[in-house]
Amino acid sequence: MERVTEPEVMDSVQEAIEYDAMDFLEVNTAFAELAVELGPQEGLILDAGTGTARIPILMSQKRPQWQIIGIDLAQSMLDIGQKNVEQSGLQQQIQLEWVDAKQLPYPNEHFDMVVSNSLIHHLPNPLPFLLELKRVLKSNGAILLRDLLRPDSQETLEAIVNRVAADCNTHQTQLFRDSLHAAFTLDEVNQMMETVGLEGVNVYQSSDRHWTVELRSCTTP
Repeated sequence: MERVTEPEVMDSVQEAIEYDAMDFLEVNTAFAELAVELGPQEGLILDAGTGTARIPILMSQKRPQWQIIGIDLAQSMLDIGQKNVEQSGLQQQIQLEWVDAKQLPYPNEHFDMVVSNSLIHHLPNPLPFLLELKRVLKSNGAILLRDLLRPDSQETLEAIVNRVAADCNTHQTQLFRDSLHAAFTLDEVNQMMETVGLEGVNVYQSSDRHWTVELRSCTTP
């Protein structure tokens, strides 16, 4: 099935509200737990495409020693994310910034870990982001990327949508369907990692609808 791109930025207030209301707790918790397992005991973490900051909140609760910068190009997402951070009492650990992940304003080798959940399928071309990730990550740093996996057929896609989005409204269901269309295959992800020279990463299918790229911190015991 051919890839069909979707808008890079979800910046309407209604989209942000509906996105934040969707129940991603189980998959987000699994992501946060894996990030803690792969990452350093303490350090500066970048979350690219942080959305409404649900994942930084979960990571901060599990690893209070981390300082997390969450970036996004959708101001409406960040506005809701800031409220979520404040409601969680984590303003001292989490900083949200309006930043383009393809043009990061941070120095070389600045972060101990870079994580990103469900950003890459929004990018028409993910290579600039991946090159920036490589630039700002310390030489012993950790990586955790996760995103949707494009199904091999329309029938498979619809079966996933019907199962996963059964409790969602019509707009939320369409957003999920569009995201699956815009996602990459495992072969395409492997090719991207090779092109940008991200060496030592483990690329694998992590569920029926997700792929994961991980690299363990060299400082992790």
